[in-house]
Amino acid sequence: MNLSQLLASRPALLRQAALANAAFAYAVLRGLGRRIETNRLGGLVRLLAVDPSVERYAPQLIALSGSQAVLDEHFDEADLVRLADALVFASPTPATDFDFRLEDMFSRYSPTLRSALQAAGVELSDELNMPDHKT
Repeated sequence: MNLSQLLASRPALLRQAALANAAFAYAVLRGLGRRIETNRLGGLVRLLAVDPSVERYAPQLIALSGSQAVLDEHFDEADLVRLADALVFASPTPATDFDFRLEDMFSRYSPTLRSALQAAGVELSDELNMPDHKT
């Protein structure tokens, strides 16, 4: 492959990367949404994504109602990193702070991702597993 060929393929590669990111975000939200539903978790929460401008180098999930200990029991740091990445990607405007009801997370943030994936011809399987933190 020469430079001209690589440059010519750039738009297609960018589109594939955007679709891959949408698929990853959708899978993360779906997997965590299932965990939330299975464990009957709920309540108002605030997710603070990584934001070096305020010296926040790890995401935080804060219970605004309910028990912080329950959140800490069900979500580890890798979960929070994936969740923060998914919400930042799914957000229509640049944001690092998200307030939402935990039980509404999937239905609130997944529709735009689902629409984008379906418009691109991506089939969404019911057997979708949440990507692990190594991917």
